[in-house]
Amino acid sequence: MGPLHLCVLLPMTVSVMAAVAAELTATVDDEYTWPQWNLPLVRKRRTLPLTSPNFSAHPKVEVSGTCGIECQRALPSPSLNDLEQLLSYETVYENGSRTYTSVSVQGLNEVTAWSRNDSSRSRHKREVYGTDTRFTISDKQFSTKYPFSTTVKISTGCSGVLVSPKHVLTAAHCIHDGKDYLDGVQKLRVGILKEKSRRGKGGKGKGGRGKGKKRKGDGAKEEVKQVEEKAGGRKGKEAKGRKNRSRRSATQVEKPSFRWTRVKKTQVPKGWFKGVSDGLTADYDYAVLELKRAPKVKHMDLGVIPSVKKLPAGRIHFSGFDDDRPGNLVYRFCSVSEESNDLLYQYCDAKPGSSGSGVYIRLKEPGKKKWKRKIIGVFSGHQWVDVNGNGLQQDYNVAVRITPLKYAQICYWVHGDSSECQVS
Repeated sequence: MGPLHLCVLLPMTVSVMAAVAAELTATVDDEYTWPQWNLPLVRKRRTLPLTSPNFSAHPKVEVSGTCGIECQRALPSPSLNDLEQLLSYETVYENGSRTYTSVSVQGLNEVTAWSRNDSSRSRHKREVYGTDTRFTISDKQFSTKYPFSTTVKISTGCSGVLVSPKHVLTAAHCIHDGKDYLDGVQKLRVGILKEKSRRGKGGKGKGGRGKGKKRKGDGAKEEVKQVEEKAGGRKGKEAKGRKNRSRRSATQVEKPSFRWTRVKKTQVPKGWFKGVSDGLTADYDYAVLELKRAPKVKHMDLGVIPSVKKLPAGRIHFSGFDDDRPGNLVYRFCSVSEESNDLLYQYCDAKPGSSGSGVYIRLKEPGKKKWKRKIIGVFSGHQWVDVNGNGLQQDYNVAVRITPLKYAQICYWVHGDSSECQVS
């Protein structure tokens, strides 16, 4: 065969390069797309009445005795009966009555198995480093707009996230200490950030219209701006931090305020209760609150992903009401350092009060170019973890990940029928 002329070779080269580029683009798109799942079904078996709780427990700043990654590797996989016991749950109603509901799990074999993370990378002690990477969302025009508006304050001192028009996902330890419900749960309330008052004048002269235009960004532009500032380096962050602090001090009177709503009922998985899942309670540190009235606020959907670390940068986001910045919404993001089947370990700067926050990521909807945020975990907080089962404790920031089974259970609590929960 003779040599190919340049006029023939060049189009072939371009075609091959285009095909490779298209394949790489498809691969990247797959990495950025929400996966679709065949989820199991959680069905109610029976519900039994229980005596009313004492409501005598007091909140703990830190949870200890959590079985960490290395510790969990030594544990046998739970049987179907074990899972059904862990996913059975208690419901507490606003009148103080309580019930126990046992469940059955169906279609478990259809769920894609989680891949075990065998990394032995060393982890460091969690702390707020020299430069605090949290951002205070003190301006109401952003804090009351999506996605920040989905974050709510729990009257027991934690945070939560709206996952339906009238359901809040939060941490179980914000409601129950493993033995009894917290003092105050019998009158549990949820605080929604109030919208900015519309007086026609946004402060000085021309502030009204200008701020009105900026509100159209639904809060996403502010989030992107903050991410860019984070990437600008320590010097830039410190300068901007000083400027932001001066702005905050000048607008103290504009601090966000809350509209409080009573909780109709609270649901906590039995896996959180001591004596049911010794050593694994952190895996079930989540609860759902049903509100008496649905606030007119957009909620955030739940999502399931097999691995956070396989995503570009492995980055997660969440907002909460940290105790050291009272009344203000605090946003942060960071990369996940390690993950187990049920937990995410990361170093997001956080303080008490942010526990129960919804951990979310942004991916594309399947077959669409539109990006969508979904909750993939619940921030549990600063915990002491049993590293390898021999009593050696190390502290981490831990989040409970939404697995297919937990998705099915939470969706069942929200809709009353987990067969409606088959979308990714």
